[in-house]
Amino acid sequence: MSLMTLIIAGLIISLAFHFLGVYTKSKKTVWVMLVFVWSIAIGTALNEIKPSGYADIAKMKGKFADTDKLIEEAMPEVSLYEMIVIKKSYQLNNPNI
Repeated sequence: MSLMTLIIAGLIISLAFHFLGVYTKSKKTVWVMLVFVWSIAIGTALNEIKPSGYADIAKMKGKFADTDKLIEEAMPEVSLYEMIVIKKSYQLNNPNI
């Protein structure tokens, strides 16, 4: 699933909650909740991966050119989203997985 798909789904869900808030006359409460949910989601995606993730990157490095390019662009601090993109590239190139 691409990032754009996730963002579109999030926007659709946000609009649904907005209309739910209008229906229940609690728009401010719903929008405060949506701000918290979006900030947590974005914060999680931008967090740095654990040290074991860097060990996984070291195993993937040097096998495929496009994966190596993604690794070089992501270093020195790799976010969770960048790690997902790197693993997806590695899995597309390696049919044995």
